[in-house]
Amino acid sequence: MSIRAVDLFCGAGGLTYGLQEAGIDVRAGFDIESECRHPYTENNSDVDFVEGDLSDDVSNAEIEEYLSAGEDDYTLIAGCAPCQPYSTMSNGNKNRTEDHEKWGLMDEFAEIVADIQPDLVTMENVPQVQKHDPYDDFCRRLAEAGYHISDRVVDCPNYGVPQQRKRMVLLASKHGRIELQDPTHDPDEVTVESEFSKHNFCELEAGETSDDDFLHNARGLSDTNKKRIRHSQPGGTWKDWPEELLLKCHKKDSGRKYIAPYGRMEWNKPAPTITTQFYNYGSGRFGHPEEDRAISVREGATLQTFPSDYSFVQSEEELSVKSVGKLIGNAVPVRLAEAIGQSLIQHIRNEDPQTQLQTV
Repeated sequence: MSIRAVDLFCGAGGLTYGLQEAGIDVRAGFDIESECRHPYTENNSDVDFVEGDLSDDVSNAEIEEYLSAGEDDYTLIAGCAPCQPYSTMSNGNKNRTEDHEKWGLMDEFAEIVADIQPDLVTMENVPQVQKHDPYDDFCRRLAEAGYHISDRVVDCPNYGVPQQRKRMVLLASKHGRIELQDPTHDPDEVTVESEFSKHNFCELEAGETSDDDFLHNARGLSDTNKKRIRHSQPGGTWKDWPEELLLKCHKKDSGRKYIAPYGRMEWNKPAPTITTQFYNYGSGRFGHPEEDRAISVREGATLQTFPSDYSFVQSEEELSVKSVGKLIGNAVPVRLAEAIGQSLIQHIRNEDPQTQLQTV
């Protein structure tokens, strides 16, 4: 007896990897983006990758086939519907969010669940999703189908993810009340330094790539940005710079509140939220705490708690930093995914203490 699962909107496989680490038998991931195929299948054991649009190319029967197992097995549909329509970055542009084609994907998720009726459901998303009608409709449809639902906005450092990142985690079950497990880590001990110290990152100059790992590479910096980062203090702002290095926006009232871009991380604190452009020095507080560069692609993956050998592309020749940055920034942090998986397993064992639940 086991929990068999599929991962919808699977991306590079962060959610699947964490669920498998917890002991859940994930059989397949579904995503419309072809660049997800290599990282998903290369790093996750015994899984299929199905490329297609869940609202058009992939049938519910195809999804359900992956969940078919012994009659005593439990089934799980997991996923993270794309969060761009619900994020604070999108909400600043009302027209973009109202017209965004991805609004409907949560409805598609609900349709799949309502049709297949798995034992368990989990979804991870941005906290702002709870303020929008598609999420209310999603929960209503789950409740009408007989699911017990819990949702919680979590601070990622509480679950071992070294980022100042909040995420909404929904769990639903046909078998009784369900909750995400209590925090697994002391957040004061979950920092950039605590994570980087687990890996043997060589020092880099801006524009350099490690001989040992082509994903440990740092984007080049202009001469002006080199001067800026040399004047930047860990946790500081552009106010650390001399007048001649300020951007025009910094001299306007409207731009004075934007203090994170071009900033350095701090060793003894979590990183900022890893976005899809974390490799750009000017896109947020993505400067290395000590070296005069932005964090590398591999360091960004590390802050998302991917293993140090997680493969995102087959070779350096195929590397697109923009594409891999998107895969990493959009991923469910692996350690949070593992906590979700552990919560689902413990729920089944609590509801039926006699069950002989096997984990992979």
